[in-house]
Amino acid sequence: MERIVEIEKMKIESEYENSLRPKTWNDYIGQDKVKKNLQVFIEASKRRNESLDHVLFFGPPGLGKTTLAYLIASEMGANIKMTAAPMIEKSGDLAAILTNLTEGDVLFIDEIHRLSPAIEEVLYPAMEDFRLDIIIGSGPAAQTIKIDLPRFTLIGATTRAGMISAPLRDRFGMHFRLQFYSNDELARIIKKASLKLNIACKDDAADEMSKRCRGTPRIALRLLKRVRDFAQIHNEHSISQERAKYGLDELGVDEQGFDEMDLKFLNILLNAKGRPIGLNTIAAALSEDEGTIEDVVEPYLIATGYIERTARGRVATPKCYELFKLSPLNLGLFAQKDS
Repeated sequence: MERIVEIEKMKIESEYENSLRPKTWNDYIGQDKVKKNLQVFIEASKRRNESLDHVLFFGPPGLGKTTLAYLIASEMGANIKMTAAPMIEKSGDLAAILTNLTEGDVLFIDEIHRLSPAIEEVLYPAMEDFRLDIIIGSGPAAQTIKIDLPRFTLIGATTRAGMISAPLRDRFGMHFRLQFYSNDELARIIKKASLKLNIACKDDAADEMSKRCRGTPRIALRLLKRVRDFAQIHNEHSISQERAKYGLDELGVDEQGFDEMDLKFLNILLNAKGRPIGLNTIAAALSEDEGTIEDVVEPYLIATGYIERTARGRVATPKCYELFKLSPLNLGLFAQKDS
């Protein structure tokens, strides 16, 4: 069952995410450092009348990597072609995409760390020399045909930067890590999005929702849509704090943005009383695979300081014990390590 606080995109969300996506830098809220640097690099490229250098975005899902790709293409006055690494199964698939690009186009590849080594080999000369090397035949009769490509900008996005091969990573001229959003930024996003959804959202209601959306705009928009349903079913023309709180409680999202899965995860660590618990043990206890725990459940809990990864496993931090009004038996060990 999909979680309401799931950071991965749900199947039904593409359409409304596109409709709520900011169209200009002024509409884009958050990631100020990334945005500021990108604006400089884009303006410099335009003045030189060149394509923007290749860009790599990495960070947890739902933080705006695709939105930034759209904005870059818009600012450069370029067309954008979208694809995902799992869809590129053969080198011929990539060749077809590259040969259909025109001068200055932006090619966005999501989850780029999932490209196979054979596909990456085709991509290297395309990124460096804007040239496509195609091998025809096999054995002694094999021939290499070189096809010149128009200058384009590749934008790669990944949630697992550590899985990108070093040769591929080095061919990106710009690397940007996207950070979780502050509550204030999320409240502003919620208020702007509510107007596009044709319902007003009071400031205290936006603040209430912002605290529970785990620093992620995608979750903020998802919660806003569901709270809007609660408001409209009661014939309310604006979302109040009371209605927002009621709706979020009904959805099972508490004041820290935790749902049942998070609470089970933290409960496992708290019951361990300071002993590290291995990822495989946690995954078995939650009936989830290790990749889901590592990529979906843990990032927010780590970023907010409730759990810590160690060489021996996961442990609950003093902040986690304090949240549940518990006293860790080995609090001295935490204090000693922090010092």
